[in-house]
Amino acid sequence: MYQVLREIDFCYGHRLLNYSGKCRNLHGHNGLLVITFETASLDELGMVLDFTDIKRVVQGWIDENLDHRMILHRQDPVVPVLQEMGEPLFLMDENPTAENIARLIFDYVAQKGLPVVETRLWETPRCAAVYRP
Repeated sequence: MYQVLREIDFCYGHRLLNYSGKCRNLHGHNGLLVITFETASLDELGMVLDFTDIKRVVQGWIDENLDHRMILHRQDPVVPVLQEMGEPLFLMDENPTAENIARLIFDYVAQKGLPVVETRLWETPRCAAVYRP
């Protein structure tokens, strides 16, 4: 098997509903996504996937949808206030944990037909969540 990995940095804010710790408050992260692609054979150019295509598809979507946005549960009571203020939001059907954000990105990339096998989202330099089916 062949693998390629790409790192993508992005900043985001979030908070967790029904959580008793500090993460119940609005706060932000300098996230680092490490996304892994895998194939059994290389294409005619000798690649798993062109890094330019990864940047265009994955980083393009993250830049447009997640970077410098509040990622919140759709039922979060602060959503209407932030919408009224014109703040950029990305709303999820579940708590915006690192685990759920990692899966969100995985599912988007897989839906685009890229051979993704793992997404690893580092919320801090010491804490990461991994999603792979």
